Amino acid sequence: MSVQHGSKGPDLSALRIDDRARNSGEKNTIWRIVAVAVFVVVLGLVGVVFLRAKTPVVELTAARPAGEGRAAALLNASGYVTPRRRATVAAKITARVVEMLADEGMIVQAGQVLARLDDSDAQKRLAAARAGLDVARANVPVLEVNLANAERELKRQQDLEKEGVASVQALDLARTTRDGLKAQLAAAHEGVLQGQANVAMAEQDVENCTVRAPFAGIVVSKDAQPGEMVSPVSAGSGFTRTGIATIVDMDSLEVEVDVSESYIARVTPAQKVVATLDAYPDWQIPARVRTVIPTADRQKATVKVRISFEALDPRILPDMGVKVAFLGEERRSDQPRVQALVPREAVREVQGKQVVFAYRDGTLERRAVSVGSARGSDLEIIAGLSPGDQVVVRGPEGLHDGERVKVK
Repeated sequence: MSVQHGSKGPDLSALRIDDRARNSGEKNTIWRIVAVAVFVVVLGLVGVVFLRAKTPVVELTAARPAGEGRAAALLNASGYVTPRRRATVAAKITARVVEMLADEGMIVQAGQVLARLDDSDAQKRLAAARAGLDVARANVPVLEVNLANAERELKRQQDLEKEGVASVQALDLARTTRDGLKAQLAAAHEGVLQGQANVAMAEQDVENCTVRAPFAGIVVSKDAQPGEMVSPVSAGSGFTRTGIATIVDMDSLEVEVDVSESYIARVTPAQKVVATLDAYPDWQIPARVRTVIPTADRQKATVKVRISFEALDPRILPDMGVKVAFLGEERRSDQPRVQALVPREAVREVQGKQVVFAYRDGTLERRAVSVGSARGSDLEIIAGLSPGDQVVVRGPEGLHDGERVKVK
């Protein structure tokens, strides 16, 4: 390259880029872009496959009808079903069991025989008492005959004494004999009464060998077996039973709950309550407050409340766990109608809205719902669900509409 004298500057026309080099760079850039796009697509496909392989597992429940409960829950508590009448029946004497007639689950009536004890000794005492009574009764006729004879002898002596034939000494002897026989006859009558009392006592001893039900109910525990010794008091060893059987009056079943003393002001007698047994979570049982025990537990800061069922059912058993909701005033007729009830866990908040995830044919459907008042552990659904709809109560975070899930 040469520089011409007299020119204004260097000649740049000779500085050129080869067209082959320019085309090669552009092709490399295009291939890089294509490679990045392919990588992104492949990565997305792998992610989709991975996510599909890891399908969320959820737990479902059915929305329940609202029923007649139209009042809002003021307070929730938990407790147990307890009977007002429950007795461990024991014998009045210490004896050996010879026959056990009670068994678990048996329905018994008041006075029904539960067990029989060995009454051989009591029977012998009864026989002796009856023999003593017979002897006392046999003495009475003899004394009555002797007394009648003494009365006649006294009359003769009185007549002879008036005629001056009998002496005063003979008259006194006849009178003394008559009075003594009167006293003996009176004692004989008392002896008969004593014999009757002895017989009654011996008969009671025999009756004590028969253990009977004090009231009608169901046997929930069989506590003795034939051949075992039973006693009304503990004998200090494991070889003597203190009970025969435990009976529960099923007509006296009620609920006992502990209410925090901070909320006891919300509970009043005859207040409506909805009880839900742990064994039957979908069964709401109407009940009412029977009484509030007028004392507090200092250690737990609670007050006991007893609740009566409005109607008993064979499914309600003693010592079952139960949750109760104390209801407030009835919902007014102008308030929205409750469509269904769902557990609190079924309602989630997404973007400031309350929603539930309904399950249908393996996929989720997100539904916005209108929530009313609480009923125990449930929430009232005013709109958005119908009774019988399957909704998610437990599942992973981040569920979305249209997502496929597995049911636990």
